[in-house]
Amino acid sequence: MTASNADLDTRGGGLRAALPFAALAVALCGLAYPALGTFAGGLLFPAQAGGSLVEREGVVVGSVLVAQPFADARYVHPRPSAAGYNPTGAAGSNLAPSHPALRERMQADAEAVASREGIAITAVPVELISASGSGLDPHVSPDAASVQVPRIARARGMSEDAVRAVVAMHTEAPWLGVFGEARVNVLAVNLALDAATP
Repeated sequence: MTASNADLDTRGGGLRAALPFAALAVALCGLAYPALGTFAGGLLFPAQAGGSLVEREGVVVGSVLVAQPFADARYVHPRPSAAGYNPTGAAGSNLAPSHPALRERMQADAEAVASREGIAITAVPVELISASGSGLDPHVSPDAASVQVPRIARARGMSEDAVRAVVAMHTEAPWLGVFGEARVNVLAVNLALDAATP
């Protein structure tokens, strides 16, 4: 059974009814909800909402959430960054593990790290030659920090035990003791090393 033309509503009323609903949805979901979320985040978690920035003597020196380059021998060095430590271009490498250019870059980095730290190339922790998925991972493993201790101790005139103690104090355990792995925040430990150096 089909409807006749007289039974069909051809007045265009569907559009008029949809427009107020669309405007309400935009106001609630596009304006009110983000504004409320931003306000609540700033109120409940002010440091995190502000980017977890770290200040030293009133000057922002970085964020504990974003890697930054450290090249000085006195510091723990972070993972390499495929994004050049630029947070606006966060990304890992697009090269496949089998790509010759990636293998060559990692081999060259491994040789450089081994030479810098005075260790065998086979002892270089993998994260010191491989970028994270974001290219901005602010952490290294305790092993990656540990291989850097002798160099840091020599550069700072500290004992290796004193440097290891600072690294240990800034080693974060897995969340709830189960999720993730132990890690060292590079910026936090480097600031602590500056504070501990005579």
